[in-house]
Amino acid sequence: MTSNVFIVAYEGEPSDSGVLNYAITRAKAEGASLVLVHVLEWSPYSFLTPQEVEERHSRRKRELARADEVVMAPALAACDTAGVSATAVIRYGQVIELVLEEAKLAGATLIFVGRSGQQSMATRIFGSVPLGLAQLSPIPTVIVP
Repeated sequence: MTSNVFIVAYEGEPSDSGVLNYAITRAKAEGASLVLVHVLEWSPYSFLTPQEVEERHSRRKRELARADEVVMAPALAACDTAGVSATAVIRYGQVIELVLEEAKLAGATLIFVGRSGQQSMATRIFGSVPLGLAQLSPIPTVIVP
């Protein structure tokens, strides 16, 4: 395995092909491997009944399986076709926090993230994932249009 690891914050939207393609190109050029990180936002409610907790747990399993099949499998296939070593990580929680955690765990040297197309009021006030990663990351973050 190569010692140079790049993180790709990957949503799996059609617009994400740009960030994945760019990360693959850079990884090939620099002999790096990729860790594709997909985060499903999830809020832990502590006031749920045991039945509600079980229902959420079951729904979470279905969401993980769907994310693996629909989002990550095609992305990993694209990496494989390009001859780039890649692994996939699917997590639940806060996107910025978990992408940075995975970057630290992998010893990553670079993070790639797609530019957010959202121009909602909330995004303008509170910031976006690309902006948050660029501000908080201890390693270079490339925002891909």
